[in-house]
Amino acid sequence: MVDRRKTGVRAVGIGGAGVRSGGRSGGRPTLEEVAARAGVGRGTVSRVINGSPRVSDETRAAVEAAVAELGYVPNRAARALAANRTDAIALVVPEPEARFFAEPYFSDIVRGVGAALADTDMQLLLTFAGSDRERRRLAQYLAADRVDGVLLVSVHADDPLPDLLEQLRIPAVISGRRSAGEPLAAVDSDNTEGARAAVAHLLSRGRRTIATITGRLDVYGAQCRLDGYRQALAAAGLAPDEQLIAPADFTEEGGRRAMRTLLERRPSLDAVFAASDVMAAGARQVLRESGRRIPDDIALVGFDDSAVARHMDPALTSVRQPIEEMGRAMAGLLLRQIAAQGTRERPQLVLPTELVVRDSS
Repeated sequence: MVDRRKTGVRAVGIGGAGVRSGGRSGGRPTLEEVAARAGVGRGTVSRVINGSPRVSDETRAAVEAAVAELGYVPNRAARALAANRTDAIALVVPEPEARFFAEPYFSDIVRGVGAALADTDMQLLLTFAGSDRERRRLAQYLAADRVDGVLLVSVHADDPLPDLLEQLRIPAVISGRRSAGEPLAAVDSDNTEGARAAVAHLLSRGRRTIATITGRLDVYGAQCRLDGYRQALAAAGLAPDEQLIAPADFTEEGGRRAMRTLLERRPSLDAVFAASDVMAAGARQVLRESGRRIPDDIALVGFDDSAVARHMDPALTSVRQPIEEMGRAMAGLLLRQIAAQGTRERPQLVLPTELVVRDSS
């Protein structure tokens, strides 16, 4: 068994059942005492506690009454050990901590996952794996069977973690597919349609020189948003102009750099679609510094519909993806995989997006 202190994995419990102390106190009732009070065998009490249908209603009522009278609390650790379970799920973020805390996307995912696990005994462990060293430590941790399953968020195309999970046969669900042929169970939003709707909206407002600030293009969702941008222009009979495409990295600073590049290339551009609200916030700062008015001179649209969009001035038109719902769906898929004990079913859920129009466009 691997000692957590030696793995170096920074895992923080953030959800699921409450933490109880290990070790018995002097007056803590035992399974045998519950059985004696109910007038049944120890095995019958165990079946009732574990929800077995092989118990009569009368017996179940007697055991439940004895549990309530004695204040018996099942030993979760022993139950998990007997079932070859840890009652823990890892939420793995292969990104630097600074990005995790800067982007609302991650907190919304965590909120959704936590909501799905609230009525379970599962503990949620938040783990960062943004460097090679952290990934090696995480591999040690996972190989030691310390969790029942893994939720992966913000995975890049070349990330080795999904392949590691396959090798270890650990149930896993990924947020955001790595490709159209994603082999893991996945929950995603319709990135292509969301971007297409955003650019179609700008076209409907009479904008014709529409630029885009992309996310990292080793992320499949960023590729899909760029595809949606191109599809909308093609549908309007506009030839794509590579000078109007500026790659960035989903950060505010990346949005600033990309916006400066676009203004240098095409000072006359009249609209920008940024592939995240955070990048749109960076672009907005540069536009203001350059004397461009939003939306009079340049319209601006983001993606995520996060708190950033609602609090910008002017309020940002943005593509809403159901991030909390994605988190809940991820947790639900993973729990079903864990319960099925090794099922090879790998569902791919793609949730719809919605354009929320505000003053910036």
